[in-house]
Amino acid sequence: MRAFGAFLRKESLETVRTWRVWVVGGMLLFFALSGPVLAELTPQILRSVSGTSGMGGLIIEVPDPGWADAYAQWVKNLSQIVTWAIIVMLGGMISSERKKGTATLVLTKPLSRRAFLMAKFVSHSVLIVLATLLGAAVTWLVTLLIFGEAPAGVLAETTAAWLVFAVMLVAVMTLLSALMDSQVSAALLGFGVLAGLGIAGMWEPASRYTPAGLMNAPAALLGGREVATGWPIASAVLVAIVSLAAAAAVFSRKEL
Repeated sequence: MRAFGAFLRKESLETVRTWRVWVVGGMLLFFALSGPVLAELTPQILRSVSGTSGMGGLIIEVPDPGWADAYAQWVKNLSQIVTWAIIVMLGGMISSERKKGTATLVLTKPLSRRAFLMAKFVSHSVLIVLATLLGAAVTWLVTLLIFGEAPAGVLAETTAAWLVFAVMLVAVMTLLSALMDSQVSAALLGFGVLAGLGIAGMWEPASRYTPAGLMNAPAALLGGREVATGWPIASAVLVAIVSLAAAAAVFSRKEL
């Protein structure tokens, strides 16, 4: 346990001091700052374009923006760009350590392979959770300043639904990175898993009872629709546990 704690601190410091914190944290902060601004400016730009494009007097009717438009930008960026970035970033979380020989050096000390994997999972999950919570807080503040209204409950629900999915994805990428020998291969498999969940989410039973339901849950919650997230969350936790157990089994048989 002491070795795990020491390695977890090392991983956390390494994450903060390297490009990972800038990729995840910087990206989320940028989206948090720009999303509400973009929501405010887009209708004005569209009206301006329709008035000057010479389309035979055709005017594009665009409703006035509001807090929901700002939150929609946040949800879209989380569900698409940030999710893709996580897959690419974590593709090499284990395989690159093996390739560089870092894993061999670390595991010569009193640190088990299981603890090595768990420290990787925990440090990356904490980074994503903290950066996302900071981004959500900034989104709420900027939305409030621009639109004068920003319901915190809706933003908290949509962000929490995505965070459960994101942490599950970290566990899945831990398994894929332990399984594959290159970052590219693990990332491609990760995109395959994401695509599979997206397709499964079109089937109502899968959307109701599997993690596929969490992919559309943020947008549905933002739209005010009733969303049953109990089973998707429970199944996501189960997938994460199974993925980490499988990663430990795979990594225990890998040559370093």
